[in-house]
Amino acid sequence: MAGTTLTTRRKAPLRTPTDLGANATADISAALTGVLADMFALYLKTKNFHWHLSGPHFRDYHLMLDEQGDQIFATTDALAERARKVGGTTLRSIGHIARLQRLADNDADYVTPEDMLAELAEDNRRVIGFLRAAHVVCEDHNDVASTSLIEVWIDEAERRAWFLFECTRAAD
Repeated sequence: MAGTTLTTRRKAPLRTPTDLGANATADISAALTGVLADMFALYLKTKNFHWHLSGPHFRDYHLMLDEQGDQIFATTDALAERARKVGGTTLRSIGHIARLQRLADNDADYVTPEDMLAELAEDNRRVIGFLRAAHVVCEDHNDVASTSLIEVWIDEAERRAWFLFECTRAAD
């Protein structure tokens, strides 16, 4: 870096060296950032329902949603850092999340526990679809590290959707 001054380096754009091409960087970081926005939306909805839950199964559902919220939140840093590792950028604000998220918010004053669980099950299934689509993008660019992480997140989302579904099944 001979001849490069500190001022020049500070003004340089955020660019992480990678062996992936410019198209790969743009495609992968966009796919991961879209999933990241949805994960934040799902996290906040899960915590919203965790905080506003009531009824006879309160303790069980409250604890389950807390565990699920922790698991969802744990993906966010890895998603954002992966976008940066491949040379891209990622989310910068709540507004940025709102512009990219594909999951609907739920600002209702009251939602029944059954409706909460059903809505979260459906949102987790949608996230699985978003993750599968991001996996295809990463696979197309031979980004094995991202595909590997995404496979784990798909499994986790499938488990969350399964648990939520089972909690909403009517007794025979």
